[in-house]
Amino acid sequence: MKVPSVRLMRNLGLEPDPWQIEVLESTRQRLLLNCCRQAGKSTVVALLALAEAMWTSGAKVLLVSRSFRQSKELFRIVTGFYEQLEKPICKRITAEELTLANGSRIVSLPCKEQTIRGFSNISLLIIDEASIVPDDIYRACRPMLAVSNGRMICLSTPRGKRGYFYDAWSRGGDDWHKIEVPASMISRIKPEFLEGERRDHGDTSFRQEYCCSFEVLEGLVYPELARCVVPGPAPDLKRRVGGIDFGFRNPFAAVWGGVDRDDVLWLTGQHYCRQRPLSHHAVQLPRKVEWFADPSGAGDIAELRRAGFTVNKGKNAIASGIAAVQARIQHGTLRILQNACPDLIAEAGLYCYASGPGQGSEEPIPEYNHALDALRYLISRLDHGRQVPPGTGDPPSDPPKPKKPSFWERVRDDRWWTPVRW
Repeated sequence: MKVPSVRLMRNLGLEPDPWQIEVLESTRQRLLLNCCRQAGKSTVVALLALAEAMWTSGAKVLLVSRSFRQSKELFRIVTGFYEQLEKPICKRITAEELTLANGSRIVSLPCKEQTIRGFSNISLLIIDEASIVPDDIYRACRPMLAVSNGRMICLSTPRGKRGYFYDAWSRGGDDWHKIEVPASMISRIKPEFLEGERRDHGDTSFRQEYCCSFEVLEGLVYPELARCVVPGPAPDLKRRVGGIDFGFRNPFAAVWGGVDRDDVLWLTGQHYCRQRPLSHHAVQLPRKVEWFADPSGAGDIAELRRAGFTVNKGKNAIASGIAAVQARIQHGTLRILQNACPDLIAEAGLYCYASGPGQGSEEPIPEYNHALDALRYLISRLDHGRQVPPGTGDPPSDPPKPKKPSFWERVRDDRWWTPVRW
């Protein structure tokens, strides 16, 4: 039976773009959607999931993404549309699952192999942000469609020439139906906005984010930092924090913002300047901020403290600091306001390892890292002691009980006893 997905979208007051109609009407078993940012890819697959569940009795629809937070965000779009339809044939709805009276289910799952392997006989599998979903998760998903001959849709903006999404797009066979949606096809995205994005983020990042181009990212330390950029404004911040990397011929770099009630770090500003004295930089820095600075700049830290700034020494362990920044990027707890930190974003496209990640030295080439070092000093201190949650290791074993000394050992150790030489 043909599912009336296009009619459903229009009943919700949304007029589909031509490429969305192609997706909604397609009967192909494997779909690859290579879409620019803000193309409407989440909207179209959410409608497809809802239509599949409502019009196909006993359907199982799985929503998988890089993080549980992203999966639940897609599920929230699905349930939002469902509520607009006044919840027909609803049996049960939770934060993670929608069950209908016709036996159909839509389930939101985290990107964990042990969780995914528990499902079978899937009618529709949707992998959101597929370019950053690990290959092993993708391989764990495919067997779920073997018996049911279910459909699979992978949608994403490119994230470099790597991973199964890139391989399927560049070298996949005829079983994949590929749909490319650059920003030039989206009338809602204005040309002046795109020109500003190209100017602020550079040609390479622009081509990847808005032109569906798989750009070379091998070796970059923070290849996904650009996805942390979000439109403003920032929410109320409960704690104001910032990071500083001192420099003269190399730039003096500072980034600042704050932490909200959900422990998300928002970056709202930067200062990036060469060959100026510390007095010049001090005028540019906000004062009601708790700063974490390059620990090697003890003299500069003392000068800023005398001027009334709250400055603490940052942590200079490079590998662990990079891991702390990467953790926030991957968990979605780092947000950068659009146009607030252009030099930070520019450095992220240049700061790289000598021979690619996972090879050679653990420390990157010390170039193009000044604003990124400021961010590292900030996050490594902000998240110190929180990288590994408690209770994740083996419980400590009981210490061995001390051995009870023998009679002669006690006699030997008594201070009053002195051996007598006969």
